[in-house]
Parts: sequence; structure tokens; C-alpha cells
Amino acid sequence: MSGLTGGSGVLGGLGAGAINDGFLSDAGVATSGAGSAVGVPFAGMFQTMVQQTSVLDQKASQAVTGLLNGSGVEIHDAMIATQKADMAFELALQVRNKAVGAYQQMMGMQF
Repeated sequence: MSGLTGGSGVLGGLGAGAINDGFLSDAGVATSGAGSAVGVPFAGMFQTMVQQTSVLDQKASQAVTGLLNGSGVEIHDAMIATQKADMAFELALQVRNKAVGAYQQMMGMQF
């Protein structure tokens, strides 16, 4: 497990710009060293994230269907596609939960 903590280990290169699935760049999030958004409104970024999640879910569904049909899809490819879709869904769900929590907190403020 020592490879998980080192900078050159398994998870060492998994920064925002290391994996280029187009998920962060399509959502309007800068993957440069600054790490800040590039002036995209939250609603637009969230809508793009939901669309990308839907695309990843469709790809995972196709991969699993291809695996079950025996059309040449490898099991590891289906598992990777399924995990990508699951992680994207969990991210979208957590962003939504944080936004709802922030809204509820603001509505509870008294002026």
C-alpha cells in the first residue's frame, strides 16, 4: 500500500488534470494549476455535469450489455465503465446535496 501515498504511486498522479475524460473541462472547470472556475455559472456547470453523468451511464449500460451478449466486451472494460458512471453520479449527488444544504442554511438566516 505504500504506492498510494507517494507522489509517483498509483494515486499520486490523479490530480484534476491528470485524467482527461473531458468531464471537468466540458463542465467549464479549469484544470490548470490555478484550480479555479473560468467564469461559468454554477447552473451551467451543474447541467453539464449531469449531462456527462448521463453519457457515462449510457456507456456503462452499453458495455454491460455487450459483456452479457458476448459481443467482445472485456469484463474489465465493463467494470471500468460502470465505476466511472458510479463515481460521476456520486459526485453530482454530493454537489447537489451541498447546494441544497447551502440554500437551506441561507433561508434559515435572519436579517
